[in-house]
Amino acid sequence: MKKGMSNKKKSPSRERYERKRPTFSFRNYEELNERINKVKKAEGISNTNIMEAGVGLFEVNVKKEEEIRQQIYDEVWEEGINAAWALLAVTYPCSKCGKEMTVDTEEEKKAIRKFIIASGWGHGDCNNA
Repeated sequence: MKKGMSNKKKSPSRERYERKRPTFSFRNYEELNERINKVKKAEGISNTNIMEAGVGLFEVNVKKEEEIRQQIYDEVWEEGINAAWALLAVTYPCSKCGKEMTVDTEEEKKAIRKFIIASGWGHGDCNNA
């Protein structure tokens, strides 16, 4: 056992208290310590209050960064979807009005497959053999 520690068992309430309020300690430099003490004296607040305020400021920054990342992701995702759609979508004109239609139903896909098979489409190498 370390020097200065007692053999006294902690009460259950003390154990719960310490579990819910863990110790957080650190060393700081003299100028920071003076600044902390000035703030504590002027505002009448505790070290915990100062830590909560500091963490709060960083949380705001983290939240801003997350919002920016999400906004960029949303914009890029939409651009990516549009680019993929433009590149990969199969379109054809309506036989009645001529307006462009996009292949998106299973019925259309089956008709295209049937047409391609009936027309003798195949790999370039297979067709040359």
